Amino acid sequence: MQFFLIFLTLSFLYYALPGYLFPILTFFSWVCWAFPRNITAQQIGSGYHGLGIGAFTLDWAGMYNTFDARKFPIFSNQLFTTAGSKYDTTKVLTPDYELDVGAYNSYGKLYLSPLFALSIGSGFLRFSATIVHVALFHGRDIWRQSRSAMQNAKLDIHAKLMKAYKPVPEYWFMILLIGSVVLSLLMSFIWKADVQLPWWGMIFAFALAFIVTLPIGVIQATTNQQPGYDIIAQFMIGYVLPGKPIANLLFKIYGRISTVHALSFLSDLKLGHYMKIPPRCMYTAQLVGTMLSGIVNLAVAWWMLESINDICDIEGTHPDSPWTCPKYRVTFDASVIWGLIGPHRLFGPGGLYRNLVWLFLVGASKAFPEKKWIALINIPVISYGFAGMPPATPTNIASWLITGMIFNYFVFKYHKRWWQKYNYVLSAALDAGTAFMGVLLFFALQNSGHNLKWWGTEVDHCPLASCPTAPGIAVKGCPVFK
Repeated sequence: MQFFLIFLTLSFLYYALPGYLFPILTFFSWVCWAFPRNITAQQIGSGYHGLGIGAFTLDWAGMYNTFDARKFPIFSNQLFTTAGSKYDTTKVLTPDYELDVGAYNSYGKLYLSPLFALSIGSGFLRFSATIVHVALFHGRDIWRQSRSAMQNAKLDIHAKLMKAYKPVPEYWFMILLIGSVVLSLLMSFIWKADVQLPWWGMIFAFALAFIVTLPIGVIQATTNQQPGYDIIAQFMIGYVLPGKPIANLLFKIYGRISTVHALSFLSDLKLGHYMKIPPRCMYTAQLVGTMLSGIVNLAVAWWMLESINDICDIEGTHPDSPWTCPKYRVTFDASVIWGLIGPHRLFGPGGLYRNLVWLFLVGASKAFPEKKWIALINIPVISYGFAGMPPATPTNIASWLITGMIFNYFVFKYHKRWWQKYNYVLSAALDAGTAFMGVLLFFALQNSGHNLKWWGTEVDHCPLASCPTAPGIAVKGCPVFK
């Protein structure tokens, strides 16, 4: 506890630098300083809008002409028109939040930044790779364990000790499952026009989560990484219900987030099993905690939307505002790409990004599965590195890699006892300290408009990194090439 409190305090105090006094520490892009007028250099070196080569961060919280890429920033979570300007989705929306096909044809096609497109392609690869990898290398184990579960399997010491407690009755889980399904279906019937997702779409989402949870769980159990399939869920329903962004987003929640919570629940049950916590107490704590967190999260989100001016509006907010909402910007983008515009227009025959679909086959290819070393090449985990980009930046990825290598390889190998005792405590302390200081800075300074303006608060110092290089594309603040 003393170790935890010390590093929590240090993290709390340190975050005042990148969080308020010296935000440039979040993206330290020295290449941009060396080449202040070179667009290519800034696209390569920017940790915020570029590839992040040479960039690094000191903040804990923190194929080029393919796809007409020269018209757009090399890395951005924004959507673009063919002229390189931001895509205004309001121009192609009907009052019912559906696609106005005529307006879309008039306004023009939607384009993505190169790394955003590749991130989507990695999602195609990751999904098929997950299914094939689990089937080839864990299929027999799954079948054997499934058969033994139906019989009287031999109990280990943990299971024997847990026999002292009353188990959770099966009908408790069934009541929760059936109740959730019924309420969800009622929503589809009662607010059909608002949610856009019909009852059969809900059942489709439930079925997808049921099928995919096992292979995703196997990958997480063996690698501690949970490859997502958000893209595939939205890809599927985007073909079935094109032009309906709200339905697409709702399908993702039920078809993908259900798996996230199921595996999180299993992880907590496993921890409770090893800690010998009574099963009924675990069930109750999970249920009550879920209900409370849902209410609190909704209340806080509603308060923020009502209280913080121009929240998530990058153009409207203060240049140094922390409320840019990169994660939710990507969620919005996904609803536009898969729901509003639809995968058929972007990834179907004649679509600009149609060749990315071939990555489904790449992910499914596992030559020579009988070779033992092939199992060590875990394509789902390798491709997972692209999963968070955007909203994560190349600098985030590089920092995670370096930090993970230091602590989980070198420290683990040469100071294993320290690693076992302090590694995760240190991580929790740094997270908590950063979070507390972030909240304090917001309520004490940023929410009142007390923002600093000096060289150290200008993030990245790469103003040209988001500039296009295609001839004739005019973007504010960028040179126009002839």
